[in-house]
Amino acid sequence: MELDKRVIIVTGFAGFIGAYLTARLLRECKNSTIIGIDNMNNYYDVELKESRVEKLLGIAKEEDTGVLIPLRVDIADKAAIDEVFIKYRPSIVINLAAQAGVRYSIEHPDTYIESNIVGFYNILEACRHSYDDNFPGVRHLIYASSSSVYGANEKVPYSTDDKVDNPVSLYAATKKANELLAHAYSKLYNIPSTGLRFFTVYGPAGRPDMAYFTFTNKLIKGEKIQLYNFGNCKRDFTYIDDIVEGITLVMKKPPERKEGEDGLPIPPYALYNIGNSSPENLLDFVEILQQELVRAGILPDDYNFCIHKELVPMQPGDVPVTYADTSALERDFGYKPSTSLRDGLRKFAEWYKEYYGGGYD
Repeated sequence: MELDKRVIIVTGFAGFIGAYLTARLLRECKNSTIIGIDNMNNYYDVELKESRVEKLLGIAKEEDTGVLIPLRVDIADKAAIDEVFIKYRPSIVINLAAQAGVRYSIEHPDTYIESNIVGFYNILEACRHSYDDNFPGVRHLIYASSSSVYGANEKVPYSTDDKVDNPVSLYAATKKANELLAHAYSKLYNIPSTGLRFFTVYGPAGRPDMAYFTFTNKLIKGEKIQLYNFGNCKRDFTYIDDIVEGITLVMKKPPERKEGEDGLPIPPYALYNIGNSSPENLLDFVEILQQELVRAGILPDDYNFCIHKELVPMQPGDVPVTYADTSALERDFGYKPSTSLRDGLRKFAEWYKEYYGGGYD
């Protein structure tokens, strides 16, 4: 499916992944209209979200780009979502809006139910009714799931064929629920949908609650950084450009609509891991991050890293390893991440220096 001359909804467009994806769609889908939806909540620095939106508006003013219509809408507001779908008649929907974070879900469960469950239900209902009155409706729904659904699964690498019925956090449970809801709606209403289980996305202008960002903030202040599971965690770090490349590839190929022998739809439903398929030890990750922070002039050459590390036990809701089996995504779309961890962290450090200025205080 071509992405040109489309109306494309991106929820959570002011978020980390949403902003990068929207920028790419604006530049590549020159005759398309991108409806950016975000409630601009204060889970983290709103100024960072606003700076992303400002950059997107700048891109949209350039020659030969798509049209951007930014809307301050909460996906948990059903009436508002229905109104957007009726007014703009999207053919592609990318739902990235969600309450993120594993530890935050322990203290603020209501937020996760409202955004990740009620909000996603509203998106599904709007997709369902997009076919009313013989409109062509939504041709592809792509939604964000998470590697968190694998919980404490000891089998690695994680495969979408693995059983994931034992989440260890509310956040993970809501993402698993999203997958189940999407499958049901695909079966009942023939909505082509694809879920993407993201694995630890990082890069410039990322989420400040992510480890590499919080580590940087603390090191600059001379504070200690805590390495959980005594530093023995492994994460499948995936650079943001590689993630956006994967989403764009998936957008173009919705699951095919078919009828079963009973005359009812076979669910046009797909689910993929999207990650780097090469987990890195947290200690090695921190070592590279520190080197790149020194290189960028954020930390001094003689910074004593050893006294700023604290090895602590595993925290509730965390898992020791995330490791994506991305063979299905590679098979179906030719997806293969190409950004090394050092290159990715270097770009983050350079952005951090430019955005926040200064250096070690």
